[in-house]
Parts: sequence; structure tokens; C-alpha cells
Amino acid sequence: MSTSIQGGPSLPQERKLVTAIPGPKSQEILARKNAAVASGVGVALPVSIVAAGGGVLVDVDGNSLIDLGSGIAVTGVGNSAPRVVEAVKQQVEQFTHTCFTVTPYEGYIAVSEKLNELIPGDFEKRSALFNSGAEAVENAIKVARHYTGRNAVVVFDHAYHGRTNLTMGMPAKNIPYKDGFGPFAPEVYRVPTSYPYRDGLSGAEAAANAISQIDKQVGFNNVAAVIIEPIQGEGGFIAPAPGVLPALQQWANEQGIVFILDEVQTGFARTGDMFAAQHEGVVADIVTTAKGIAGGLPLSAVTGRADIMDSAHAGGLGGTYAGNPIACAAALATIETYEAENLTERANQIGAVITEFFTTLQQSDDRIGDIRGRGAMQAIELVESGSKAPNPALTGAIAKFAADNGVLVLTCGTYGNVIRFLPALAISDELLLEGLQVVADALAAN
Repeated sequence: MSTSIQGGPSLPQERKLVTAIPGPKSQEILARKNAAVASGVGVALPVSIVAAGGGVLVDVDGNSLIDLGSGIAVTGVGNSAPRVVEAVKQQVEQFTHTCFTVTPYEGYIAVSEKLNELIPGDFEKRSALFNSGAEAVENAIKVARHYTGRNAVVVFDHAYHGRTNLTMGMPAKNIPYKDGFGPFAPEVYRVPTSYPYRDGLSGAEAAANAISQIDKQVGFNNVAAVIIEPIQGEGGFIAPAPGVLPALQQWANEQGIVFILDEVQTGFARTGDMFAAQHEGVVADIVTTAKGIAGGLPLSAVTGRADIMDSAHAGGLGGTYAGNPIACAAALATIETYEAENLTERANQIGAVITEFFTTLQQSDDRIGDIRGRGAMQAIELVESGSKAPNPALTGAIAKFAADNGVLVLTCGTYGNVIRFLPALAISDELLLEGLQVVADALAAN
């Protein structure tokens, strides 16, 4: 079974339902999925996609769905963006693979040069390319341990950093990421973070709490690296109170600890700056990136101070597909698109639309406990009426209602009670507002 529909920017930007969700053809394909794919590989919305572009997904039954997830913040420039498509076509015609650590090629170097230029920090930098966010995080920790000669890694409550063996020990959420998959890599320690909606702490207080616990439970001189998301993604789109990140950066620098920012979900124009750390002028020793880097192709990067990155011995970093030439071509075209189309500013416009919409709705529905985020990385935290008790049942019901009515939204949060909004920066205000209204309708219906 196959269906061919022209995708990319030419795709009509509309919500259109011609069958129930999922439709009969999607159901047939998903039955094949259940028979062929490991059951541990779940799906959020049970439809089979055949085309995507701008702010819509088209399934095999001809339904056109508003996409407020963009592949979990991956297709920020829009699906099949013109520059990306052209760059990929040209690269495929030249060569598809050699392995950079066997016979190198310019694309890998050009991406590294661009990242070294873009990542905050007025110092010499080096980059290494990989395939996924988790792989980038794992390699950042490898480098930090090699550089410092220390073992301990500090992470934070509500964190998420990946699914490899090392990174599985780092998320704060057991289901679905950790349950039954242990034992995990040792020397990973978790400390409190800042959750303004729930803890009420100032940035100085939250940072002091974390630093005190590191001192008492780990010992500063044992810590190789501290890693934190500038806005926690899977944990619930939690932006720390102002001052937390600068305080942690200063403390880490004073202690000779490598300060790592995980910008896998926040990077590349998503938060209204090219990187979320720029909001408070935070400069990390190492930054990990992925997701929005290459317009949908698998690529990630570790970028950091030259002396730290160069400390690993030759051959210590790499991988067969790491920095694949097709993904590198896509990355250069994607970054060009962010810059040429001023998508950081577009992210801020999208954020303003979402914030205004739910701020108005919150006045008549106190189950919207918190509205938060930055740029086009926004979320609402849903609670029981009259309290701050998490309401995961309502969250799931809203996601299902939205899906049934042609809108894809993603949930997240340690308590399972957050709906996150990650539209492509190419989405129109009209389509965005139509999708948000379906979420409002879902709240009214539940």
C-alpha cells in the first residue's frame, strides 16, 4: 500500500477530516506495525503519515491534521523545507556515506564551524557530531570525565537526557524511560531544581539548595560535570527562576566542574533566541544540540571550549554514522533557513499568540494551573479545580479529543499533566489559533 501526496510548503495549510481518526487505511497499516514492530515502540497518535509541510500532517486516509508537535521540536523550519530538500538532493547525488573518521568530508567541518560560531561563548571552540540527543549527552559526559579526571555527574529533578544506558540513569521519570531497564551507569547524582509554579523559590534560593546538596552528598572535588536543560523538556517545560543558571555556571567554573547545557530541545530558534542560554547570557563549557539542527534528519552535536573538547584522545570520539554527510548538508541548509527567515523572531510571535490565548482561557478555567515557556516552546500545566494537584486524566483526555478532531498535541511532565506546544516556526497564526481552539474545545468538553 502506498499513497503519494506532494508535501513541503506546497501542502494546503488546512485542517480537514475525511474519516474518523484513525481512518481505515491507517488502521490497516498500524495492524502491520503491531505484527512487525516491537511493542515497546509506542505511538502518540495512531495514524500513518504520507506528507507533511508547514503546520500540517497528512495521513494515508487523506486527513489533514494540524501539527503542534513538529516531531518533538525537530522540524522547526517546517517539514521538507525547500533549502533542506535541495541540499539533501545534491548531497545524495554526490555520496551518501564514507564515515568521517575513515575518510573525512567538508560538510562535517562546515557544520562544526557554524556551531562554533553560533554557540554562546567568546572563546575558541571545537565540535563533534553524532546522531541523537542522547548520544550527544553521553559524549559530552565522556569528554568532561576525561578532561577533569573525575567521575561524578550531577543532574536535576524533572530532567530528561536520553535513553542510552548512561543517559537512562539521568531522567527523573521512571515510566516509560527507566522501568525494568536497570541497572544504570553509576556515579549519576540527582539534586533539586527550580520549579517556580510549585516551589516558589527565588533563583538564588534554588541554586543554593542544589549546590548545598551537591556539596553534602557528592563533594565538589568528585564532580566532573553538571548538566541541565535551560528549559526542562520532558519534565514539563519548566523554566527555572531567573538567576538559577548564571549561579550554577559561576559555581561550576569556580570549582573546575564542566558546566553542560543540554539544548537538545531548546536549541535552534525554538525559544526566541538561537539558544535558550542566551536569555540570561549563560555561557556553558559544553552545549549539546540535536532535534532542530537538521530539518528532520538525524544529527546531533557536542560543542565546547577547545581545551576541554581537545582533551579526548584521537579515536575516542566518533561513530559509524556520526556526522553523516546527508545530515550535515541538511543542517547547513536548516541553519541558513533559521537565519534568512528570521525564525527566532517568528518563535517569539508564536509564543505571544499561545500565551495570550491561554491566559484569556485561564480566567474562566482554573484547571489551567500554569502557562509557561519561551518563544515557540510553550506549555500549560493542568490541575484539579481549586488546587495544584496534577490532573493527568484531564491531560490525556484533551490530547485524545484534539487528535480525534485533527490536532496533534504532545503531553509531558513528571506528573503527566502538561500539554506542550512545539509548532513548526513555519506555521501561520490562523492555523495555530485554529489548533489552539480545538484544545479549548477539549477543555470545555471535559
